[in-house]
Amino acid sequence: MIHLTDKDILLLEKKQISIEKIKRQLELFRDGIPFVTLEKAAVISDGIMKPIAEKENELVSFYDNNKNKLRVVKFVPASGAASRMFKSLFNFLEDFDPKEENIDEYILRSKNHEITKFSKNLKSLPFYKKVLSSLGSSYKDSLSEEDKLYLFISEMLYPEGLNYGFYPKGMLPFHEYTDHSATPFEEHLFEAADYSSIAKMAYLHFTISEQHTSLFDTAIKEVTPTISNKTSVQFKVDYSYQKSSTDTIAVTLENDFFRNDDGSLLFRPGGHGALIENLNEQEADIIFIKNIDNVVVSRLASEIGKSKKVLAGLLLKVQQKAFEYAALLEEGHINGEELLEIMNFLETELNVRFVENFSGFKLSDQMEILKDKINRPIRICGMVKNEGEPGGGPFWIKDSHNHISLQIVESAQVNLENEHQLSIFKEATHFNPVDLVCGIKNYKGEKYNLLNFVDAKQGFITQKTKDGKDLKALELPGLWNGAMAFWNTIFVEVPLVTFNPVKTVTDLLKPAHQLNP
Repeated sequence: MIHLTDKDILLLEKKQISIEKIKRQLELFRDGIPFVTLEKAAVISDGIMKPIAEKENELVSFYDNNKNKLRVVKFVPASGAASRMFKSLFNFLEDFDPKEENIDEYILRSKNHEITKFSKNLKSLPFYKKVLSSLGSSYKDSLSEEDKLYLFISEMLYPEGLNYGFYPKGMLPFHEYTDHSATPFEEHLFEAADYSSIAKMAYLHFTISEQHTSLFDTAIKEVTPTISNKTSVQFKVDYSYQKSSTDTIAVTLENDFFRNDDGSLLFRPGGHGALIENLNEQEADIIFIKNIDNVVVSRLASEIGKSKKVLAGLLLKVQQKAFEYAALLEEGHINGEELLEIMNFLETELNVRFVENFSGFKLSDQMEILKDKINRPIRICGMVKNEGEPGGGPFWIKDSHNHISLQIVESAQVNLENEHQLSIFKEATHFNPVDLVCGIKNYKGEKYNLLNFVDAKQGFITQKTKDGKDLKALELPGLWNGAMAFWNTIFVEVPLVTFNPVKTVTDLLKPAHQLNP
């Protein structure tokens, strides 16, 4: 039994959150969210495909030849603020006094080695000229190196200057070309012109923070005509916000409602898994998903485009077969040989696993299971070789009913104190770069309700503080983790060049973000 005040109920109504949803979230806090059980790492030929060159060209052609009959959308999660990217620089501004110590002394004391890399490569950063122009005559040669660096970073980040600390990542200068500096927003449009445009029209959907709306509005007006002139492609760009209804309740360490000083319930954003709601609103046959900060300079764009078309071609090929089998199952007139053929397709091409005693079920029961397995959204996920990046990877997992499935798993979902689970986790050979191509319609052309394929028990419970008080927060199952847990999944190895996120400001110094590396 939960106790809600009239004020609580009004707040829930305003946020469009049901009392039933609150009850379910409280149950998750009280019961805890179990760790995922890893069965084994997904590797090449056992969960991960490695396309050969001839096959890649065939898939590219298949996609190019069939996409004109489809609606294609590029979906870009873009609400991330640049503040995390600039964390080391904010720490520097807060902790460094150029009158008290020099740079070397600060770095020795603070262990903030990012500042060394940043300061030594200022001229290679895409916003170097813009910051100097903004500083004007105040940036004098007579200043000490410490004063110059402090002044430069202050001008770059603070509201009195360029205010990049407020910006979303998508609106920051990422790449410096001879005639202009380009933002990730621009680069995503440029990419979309190559692989997701149909009849010279490309559709893109960005999920953004409401506070950044005016920045995106301005960019759409100013940037899209320029990219259209360069690519001969027109762009239809829209965006949405994370829904208030996806916020999650916060609780005390005793699992009671955490209340603000005014007595109101505290809600927190549900994380990127909340975006399954936004994705669910897209009316498209194919959806490309890629994070806002994972872009490259134009000289690498053709490699990126080919990789995306390979994934999309594979989706269309597999979907074509799946649709044929789904229609056959729906008709109901199916013999044992056809049943085995469909089962084999699900196992070998869609990585579906059946319980050991499946063959002992009645034919009618087997058909119902096959219908359930084949009538699901499909995701083709690019995987890059693991080179030590933190984050999720591809694994075979086993649920509480001993059902085995292919999933993208984050380290926080695994009990790394369990030696067996830790050893499996370390066996991962590949990493998830958030490079997905999704098919969200059934064989009749009807869109699936994607909310029906979420595993609510793949969320995260974390400990936070508010006004000096400890609390527990619930993060929804990640967009490409638990939010897609019950999709049919294919993992494909993609080139390392497809993975170039900018997590810290000095990532912009990597070759994929430099015009002349």
